Amino acid sequence: MKGKPRTQQKQHRSRRAFLAFLLPSFLGVAVFVLVPFIDVFRRSFTTAVTGEFTGLENYRTIFENGPFRLAVYNTLRFTCICLPLLLILGLAAALMLSQLKQVQLFKSFFLLPMAMPSATIVLVWKMTFSADGFLNRLLETHVDFMWTEDAFWVLVFSYVWKNLGYTVILWLAGILAIPGDFIEAARVDGAGSFRVFWSVMLPQLKGSMYTITVLSFLNSFKVFRESYLVAGAYPHESMYMLQHLFNNWFTYLDLDKMAAAAVCVGGVLLIVILLLQRLWDGGDEQ
Repeated sequence: MKGKPRTQQKQHRSRRAFLAFLLPSFLGVAVFVLVPFIDVFRRSFTTAVTGEFTGLENYRTIFENGPFRLAVYNTLRFTCICLPLLLILGLAAALMLSQLKQVQLFKSFFLLPMAMPSATIVLVWKMTFSADGFLNRLLETHVDFMWTEDAFWVLVFSYVWKNLGYTVILWLAGILAIPGDFIEAARVDGAGSFRVFWSVMLPQLKGSMYTITVLSFLNSFKVFRESYLVAGAYPHESMYMLQHLFNNWFTYLDLDKMAAAAVCVGGVLLIVILLLQRLWDGGDEQ
């Protein structure tokens, strides 16, 4: 009987220690994330100047707003194109690198694009895609690609190039963590390379895939600095994103519309992440 109270005391101590470590992080999230978002949610139902309650009027206004619809369309289009590209290209590169003996030497090179300042990337953009840039000299044309429909694809290329490195690193960490016995056993049973990848490696990479998908999805909503430095607050309509919209609304102090749009975007992000989590958890149960 004496052992039981001692066990309970240990459990209480470990629980208190867990809460003590968790409390600072929770307070930080509450003060800097939860409380501001609750305030934004409240402001989405009021006017910006007088604070008068207007119900769903702000939401009706943003859904009838042309720039908002354009920004949502461009952002969704951008995400739907870049996310599969990052996943597939990153996985292909990681699979090839995993066969090399000196794979550790290449990791730092893949993170180099993320360490480059945005101003440097913008300078490369201008030197390449402007009317007098390298690409025009190569094609013997005189087109400013940043002010045509091609601007969207330049943005896609820049995002994939900059974020592919950490995607490869995350895939590579998952691949190298797979026990070699699993792969050897499958090969002994006569499985080919594709069968080994599909039936042995890919199920073991679900955790990495979830992490990469969520991070890439969230980062796709943050592609703003480069396009803003290249084309300003009003770029070509093909790359007018939600960040441009929020920046312009903030400039004109349209805080009521900003609040309503932020609530909508935050709700969509939360729903997508929860659906991804449910999808991954459902796959694990099977």
